[in-house]
Amino acid sequence: MGAGILMSEFFGAGKWERLKKELSTTLLFGFGFSVLMALIGILFTIPILDLLNVPDEVLSITCIYLRIIFLGTPFTYFYNTLAAAFKSIGDSKTPLKFLIFSSLLNGILDIILIGLLHFGIACSAVTTVIAEMVSALLSIIYIYRKIPLLQLKKEDIQINQTLLKQTIRYGSVTALQQACQPIGKLLIQGSVNTLGVDIIAAYNAVTRIDDFAFTPEQSISHAITTFVAQNRGAKKEQRIQQGFLHGLRLEFFYWILICITVLLFNRPIMYLFIDKSNAAAIVTPGSQYLTTMAFFYLLPAFTNGIQGFFRGMGNIQVTLLSTFIQTSLRVIFTVLLVPHLGIYGISFACAIGWTVMLLYEVPYYFIYIKKRKQESSFSQGS
Repeated sequence: MGAGILMSEFFGAGKWERLKKELSTTLLFGFGFSVLMALIGILFTIPILDLLNVPDEVLSITCIYLRIIFLGTPFTYFYNTLAAAFKSIGDSKTPLKFLIFSSLLNGILDIILIGLLHFGIACSAVTTVIAEMVSALLSIIYIYRKIPLLQLKKEDIQINQTLLKQTIRYGSVTALQQACQPIGKLLIQGSVNTLGVDIIAAYNAVTRIDDFAFTPEQSISHAITTFVAQNRGAKKEQRIQQGFLHGLRLEFFYWILICITVLLFNRPIMYLFIDKSNAAAIVTPGSQYLTTMAFFYLLPAFTNGIQGFFRGMGNIQVTLLSTFIQTSLRVIFTVLLVPHLGIYGISFACAIGWTVMLLYEVPYYFIYIKKRKQESSFSQGS
């Protein structure tokens, strides 16, 4: 994501060579780093699962599944980097097409290998890695057939030290911000795991539904980031504000859609993610959680939009701090509420975190805009 901001800025400024150098630097350094992280993940899988209080009856299969997923990390990294490059030049459709294709491939392989041939859940991890590898390969092939601007020649494949430092500066802060969310989820999962297998199943189902609900909000946020960074590079201040406001409107209208959908169909949706043999014990708490969360989805819609703006402006420290605040409060209130309300309490913990996040981000936004206008007026007067 940090590299995507820089590539968007270089594209907006018309600096094609720097865009290629940034892509090469990101691919080479990031690939090596992702391999290292995959190895660390494989070595420490069991200690990680022990920390999460994973029940003994699912520990061994979870360990196998997770290690296979770690093996796919480099492919995931390659696709994400190339997808960021596509988006930086204004092409968001191509990576979506490849993602849809790989997702369908993943689903078809799961149906054949698990549903028909009964190979087991570990095979699901294998099909996921295969799908990730295919999406990365399709992206590479498409670039060398259709997009000369992103084609790296032999002499281009090197790490630029200056751009690497800038990428790490952006990327490290963004990585810390992105890490806050899964770390928070891990801590919350630890609390949920003490409530029994049925509640674990219910929580796993609703978090998957949450992920589906949040993904469009995050995608709109990424679009805001790209748009803002491109126009920052082109020095078009008015278009930055216009694009940001349009993005917030999209976030709001999407919330209306997802709120109505979840309110009307939360129980049928739950049945897509659970074992039907013990449905009542799982669906009831999950449905209660989703009915409340349907209204709360408005809060992350706006937090995502505002964070997209600040990332595009290169002010990523504020996104890290606000995410840290939100995650910390969500974990604290989860620990306090779950023993009394079950997973229903997690929805209120999330709402508290998002609300405080907005109370920090919104005033900061207006202060930031006022300061930029003052700096612009001063430079023009000079």
